[in-house]
Amino acid sequence: MRKPIIGITMGDPASIGPELCLRALADASLYEECSPIIVGDSCILERAMQIDGMPQLAIHPVESVSEALFTPGTLDVIDLHAAEPETAPLGEVSAVAGNAAFVYVKKVIELAMAGEVDATVTNALNKEAINLAGHHFSGHTEIYAHYTGTEHYTMLLAHEDLRIVHVSTHVSLREACDRVKKERVLEVIRIAHQACKDMGIENPRVGVAGLNPHCGENGLFGREEIEEITPAIEAAQAEGINAAGPVPPDTIFSKARGGWYDICVAMYHDQGHIPLKVLGFVYDPQQQKWLAVSGVNITLGLPIIRTSVDHGTAFDQAGKGTASPISLLNAISYAIRFAKTRI
Repeated sequence: MRKPIIGITMGDPASIGPELCLRALADASLYEECSPIIVGDSCILERAMQIDGMPQLAIHPVESVSEALFTPGTLDVIDLHAAEPETAPLGEVSAVAGNAAFVYVKKVIELAMAGEVDATVTNALNKEAINLAGHHFSGHTEIYAHYTGTEHYTMLLAHEDLRIVHVSTHVSLREACDRVKKERVLEVIRIAHQACKDMGIENPRVGVAGLNPHCGENGLFGREEIEEITPAIEAAQAEGINAAGPVPPDTIFSKARGGWYDICVAMYHDQGHIPLKVLGFVYDPQQQKWLAVSGVNITLGLPIIRTSVDHGTAFDQAGKGTASPISLLNAISYAIRFAKTRI
């Protein structure tokens, strides 16, 4: 089997994304598992190399994947000339940087749709910045769905053995409650089940969270569990899916960590994001720095593979050379894992 080609976006040029690219791809062992190529701007990566302590790699600008060398110590970059250091100052939200980040994402999607890369990995973009640039999307997930023509998709977050998919993500909490409908919950259960199968889990156990405290206490605190979530679980079970629940939201993730479930279905963004980030994001108050910012964001249901870091642009850290590449390396690892099932 050939090594999968992984297209990696640089992220917002004013963010820590370029630094993470350098640190991650400085690991020569990565090239034993895949052939990575950055989609971004060479001049921005060159700026990142000037930061104290950053890896010094040979930048190899290319116009197509076919020109890439895929050699350790050399950073292949599809150079889009979307931003320059002068127009995208470090740590600042700007339309220029937002447009560049958007252009990188659109390009990597095109490469994947054309079969030139086997999987895509995204560094963080800034939602305010891309909207300032006139690209009115609420995040990567929606951009990918739009440019791949995908209607049925969901976000998967993963940290170690904790995997969480979401019924809704970037909407208000009030709207998120309205989106808890049988058809959507069933759709996400199906996607979660298939994602686990794709990762080699033979008989996935899918735990489905409730929406309300104590799963509504038989309608006392809300009827969504009775009218929408339980019927979705029963329909999934009728299809042969090993789905369980609804499980109270305050215990389902601890149970998953204890091995009860291979994947959890969360009803909205923060219900799923908070437990995963409590585990994956570790701050040391004595050292006053993040020891770990770990987790992977994966968009399921797309015709192409997309994984991502599970953190933001970290403008406050940009240019300091302190950002950890763990989340990016984990995202690349998941991309390789999925890609190997398709090539």
